[in-house]
Amino acid sequence: MRLTRTKQVVCSLLLVTSLLAGCGKESAAPAPASGTPGTEAKASGGEFIFGLASEPTVLDPGVEPSAAGYRVFRQIFDSLVVETADHSFKPWLATSWEISPDAKQFTFHLRKDVKFHDGTAFNAEAVKFNFDRIVDPKTKSRFAVSLIGPYDSSEVIDEYTIRVNFKQPHAPFMEALSQAFLGMASPTAVKKFGDKFGQNPVGTGPFVFEKWIQKSEIALNKNPDYNWAPETAGHTGAAYLDKLIYRIIPEDSTRVGSVQSGQIAAAETIPPQNIVAFKNDSNIQMLEAQSPGSPYTLMLNTTKQPWDDVKVRTAVMLAIDMDTIVKTLYMGTYQRAWGPLTPSTAGYDPKVENSWKPDTAKANQLLDEAGWTERDANGTRMKNGQPLVMNYLIGTPNREKRHDIGTMMQQQLKQIGISVKIDLQATNAVVSAIMNGQYDMTGTSLVQGDPDVLRSIYHSINTPTPQKFAFNLGHLENQEIDQLLMDGLKSTDLKVRSDIYAKVQEYLIENALTLPTYVFPYTVAAQKEFTGIQFDSRAYPLFYDVAKTQ
Repeated sequence: MRLTRTKQVVCSLLLVTSLLAGCGKESAAPAPASGTPGTEAKASGGEFIFGLASEPTVLDPGVEPSAAGYRVFRQIFDSLVVETADHSFKPWLATSWEISPDAKQFTFHLRKDVKFHDGTAFNAEAVKFNFDRIVDPKTKSRFAVSLIGPYDSSEVIDEYTIRVNFKQPHAPFMEALSQAFLGMASPTAVKKFGDKFGQNPVGTGPFVFEKWIQKSEIALNKNPDYNWAPETAGHTGAAYLDKLIYRIIPEDSTRVGSVQSGQIAAAETIPPQNIVAFKNDSNIQMLEAQSPGSPYTLMLNTTKQPWDDVKVRTAVMLAIDMDTIVKTLYMGTYQRAWGPLTPSTAGYDPKVENSWKPDTAKANQLLDEAGWTERDANGTRMKNGQPLVMNYLIGTPNREKRHDIGTMMQQQLKQIGISVKIDLQATNAVVSAIMNGQYDMTGTSLVQGDPDVLRSIYHSINTPTPQKFAFNLGHLENQEIDQLLMDGLKSTDLKVRSDIYAKVQEYLIENALTLPTYVFPYTVAAQKEFTGIQFDSRAYPLFYDVAKTQ
């Protein structure tokens, strides 16, 4: 099969987001948080303490699906390629590559000077090990397995050349490959630690795992041998910092106060009420990047009655005043979401915008038509003696005011006779409840630059089961949607793919299978004495270039 060189085909193969950057905001593509790398005198050494809003469950990129995990293990694990500011792809652990015209074969030529933190050589066998491990059911991958898609096999051509084969065309693979979820883990360490690898991560990145004190902090040390940073980085060689510490601070007020007092160098997920204050603080720099992919979205479990009824789902959609919720809770700092993709994601369909508005009268009419005509003493609708109750599953802590969304939604749905029970659970309990289908409504968001993120959330193969965590939280099973999502993997033409994904987005909205809520702007407040904080193309922070100014 004829292969074409990367530079000739990669731009047409991959549809990545053009990230929005508002006035005074940082670009979400790899870019420094302040100034330009190299323009300030750097003081090497020292530690940088970063306030993390939530704690990962494990630090295994092949298993962990969370943003919290990504923010930590991105510093530990390198990828084969890096996505640049113009949304092309450049070498990282791979020096060059070829892609077959049908997007079913990807051949990578690897660097020959890379070592894992434990001394294991990085080579084609290591890459094959990582990809084979992700698709192995024993690994119980919760997100990486969806990124690798219709993976078939990996062939070791020689020590530093590997060919990745897919059963079907997989055009989004390069974008997926640039994510830390497909970062390279040490085969030696994985075999040594087994299912404890997530507590003992070993990669090739600029920082080496030191320790994890549960519910307190995760400490990483500089990798002194690091000399293979991608060209998007601001310097070469080892990181400037000696130590990077993630302090687990779930409480917003404590996290904000820790930055203000100088107890920590920076913190993430700044509450809306503090953003304006920080922008006017001469000692603090306020940084922001908009996340591509899926916005925070509420989904009804369609395997449970009455949420399998489109009339009832539509009534819920029409009764919720999302504009009021977003404006009230986020004070103009978050954008209201209209569709299953964020506006900065390739393939976003603007037709979904303003395609519905709150209509309590219509919502009541639909519930009447669905047979929920009786009422109990509290005004809750009933049918055949059963009350219309919704169990809203949400994790703790109150990340991005998601508990408050539930409270406001509870009041709005009460107006049409739906009683909402807010079920607050710890992260592990939420995961268990999702795997066992023990919820009526819950929410999710996924960061990904390619519209293939829709496959992770709405394809029937990605439905959670007691044996598998996955993101099709609505349990949608629709053969037409499944086929469209698979068709989106085949084409290398932007317009063709956009047309395909537009059909999916419009169907989801028309059938009330998704309740888009807000577009998440990832925010970081940092002491001004530090420079070099960058964001990757998915708005995740990078600390390789961070240093104190002299």
